[in-house]
Amino acid sequence: MRRKLAAGNWKMNGTGAALSELDLLAAKHPSPSLDILICPPAPLLHRAASAVENTSVSVGGQDCHADASGAHTGDISAEMLKDAGASAVILGHSERRVDHGERNEDVRAKARTVMDAGLQAIICVGESLEQRDVANTLDIIGGQLSGSIPDQSTGENLVVAYEPIWAIGTGKVPTLEEIGEVHDFIRARLERRFGEGVGRSVRLLYGGSVKPGNATEIFGVSNVDGALVGGASLKAEDFSGIIQALESI
Repeated sequence: MRRKLAAGNWKMNGTGAALSELDLLAAKHPSPSLDILICPPAPLLHRAASAVENTSVSVGGQDCHADASGAHTGDISAEMLKDAGASAVILGHSERRVDHGERNEDVRAKARTVMDAGLQAIICVGESLEQRDVANTLDIIGGQLSGSIPDQSTGENLVVAYEPIWAIGTGKVPTLEEIGEVHDFIRARLERRFGEGVGRSVRLLYGGSVKPGNATEIFGVSNVDGALVGGASLKAEDFSGIIQALESI
């Protein structure tokens, strides 16, 4: 059985004062039946890792450079994230693909570095509203999967997050049928490429306007193993509701 995962992406939000939310979150879920991951901004990562030490909450990074080290001013390596206490790194988020022009091959190179460092890569895929409107969703997702995921992937070092770009932070959510179609497609692609053993062991997350009020029905969809949550992960109370919904499935 795949262990469920509730992952929170704080994006460019939070200062040191926000770390108190981690204390609240850990107190609310001392012995969860799933994995809880928070990915704060890089300047908070080490302090966040210290705050959740010996609790049920883990921390991760939001991005990294494809190189292990070098002359890359302002960038962060996977080894640096690991040294700061990260266990995972979000890669290929639509905001990175759009705002920074990241291509599938860039995401793949970063994922290799993350996996080589012994960290878990959470690789994001998702279509724009225009692409969905022309019924191009599965073609887009298929290309992102093929181009972004390294050959060394396993159920231990890879998580795939489906985040339709048009649903991120908008309050819009695909129908349950649409979510299920994409998650089933991703599962089938992973099994075809890596074999049933690995393909079935990779956790698939849904992301895009997940809230306590809609989490239970989303988590009941085929091949949804958890969520990658944005704004609702900033407050322990909101994120806790999503965690409880996932634990109830």
